[in-house]
Amino acid sequence: MQTASKKVINGWAMYDWANSVYNLVITTTFFPIYFTAVTPEKVPFFGNHVSNSALYTYSVAVAYFIIAILYPFLTSIADTRGNKKQFMQFFCYMGALGCSLLYFFDKTNVWWGVSFFMVAAIGYCGSLVFYNSYLPEIAAEQDRDRISAKGYSYGYVGSVLLQVIGFALVMTMADEGQATRLTFLLTGIWWLGFAQISFRVLPRSQPSIQKHTAGVFKESISEIKKVYAQVKQMPVLKRFLRGFFFYSMGVQTVMLAATLFGAKVLELSQIKLIITIVIIQLVAIIGAWAMSKLSAIYGNLKVLFAVVVIWILICVAAYYTAVLKEHGTDPEFHFYGLAVAVGLVMGGIQSLSRSTYSKLMPETADTASFFSYYDFTEKIAIVLGMFSWAAIDDYTGNMKTSLLSLIVFFAIGLIWLYSALHKQQQKAS
Repeated sequence: MQTASKKVINGWAMYDWANSVYNLVITTTFFPIYFTAVTPEKVPFFGNHVSNSALYTYSVAVAYFIIAILYPFLTSIADTRGNKKQFMQFFCYMGALGCSLLYFFDKTNVWWGVSFFMVAAIGYCGSLVFYNSYLPEIAAEQDRDRISAKGYSYGYVGSVLLQVIGFALVMTMADEGQATRLTFLLTGIWWLGFAQISFRVLPRSQPSIQKHTAGVFKESISEIKKVYAQVKQMPVLKRFLRGFFFYSMGVQTVMLAATLFGAKVLELSQIKLIITIVIIQLVAIIGAWAMSKLSAIYGNLKVLFAVVVIWILICVAAYYTAVLKEHGTDPEFHFYGLAVAVGLVMGGIQSLSRSTYSKLMPETADTASFFSYYDFTEKIAIVLGMFSWAAIDDYTGNMKTSLLSLIVFFAIGLIWLYSALHKQQQKAS
């Protein structure tokens, strides 16, 4: 196949520009800081009381679990009916609405905030699987690393711009809470508005079934079985997905919990945390670009293996940064150093994982169904990673201990990546 026109590629990448503001503003910086500030330290929860940071983490996990369960059915319907773009639009609008309604969240309505935070998360994840599945449709195999990296780079730049706008509002408005809630509203508007560029240029998918002889549900079940049967016959892809599952438990948990860790364990101010996140986003652009170049030289799986090793070292360094804080050392510059390291590998591992999967999957019209396996794997990994983090945090009362579980996840992922690489080399020889 040939790579699509520059207009289509740029339009596809613009969806990263549109929706990455959710990932930065809502899940990484402003919302978790605001959430812990306006909610009590202990929140009533099904007859018990949990810490506000644990409630935040559980909310993310439940939202991701809901959408993960729906993935196989939604993507199968999208493939058989050829309405992938419509599904992507539906979840985009749902997520943007959820972000916008967080404007009304304050200390008097905790469950309003939790509910629409989850709606935004479901919208984000729901649209992402259809967005990702466009990659093998619009890019030739040799261009996928570069184009995947381009999408993530667009996302990092766009999200930093809105981050700076939000930061300026917080610094200049008299009511800091009002400024933060206004940033939530702007996030929804930004996401909805810029997504229209993508929706205008992305092609309409062709249905994988031209003549429908059964109902939607029955056809979707048949589609799931068909894709699963193909995945079982692909040893490298199976091993990669297992490795991806475990290292995603670490990567995504770090990304979702880093701000809470900086605020509650290292006791950094809101301004310092926002500066740190901006550093991560800017460095991540370099990371995504560098990993695409390295993969062209050494191969995707080798580069991913090296990156996971670096993630393990980052977790160890973060643990000892927390220990230094307990012994009276100011952790600010240690945290900035960790931010640079996270940024370099964060953009790279996300971009390269997506393009690696698109290369390993077969040529098929069922792109959404195949990518549902990828996104389902990632979201279940996030659910388990976040639940582990929250449970350890709630039980021990210290998020520092939660870092140790992430090291285990990364180590298991490393083993499976080595297995996939070994199998790929056997196949090549």
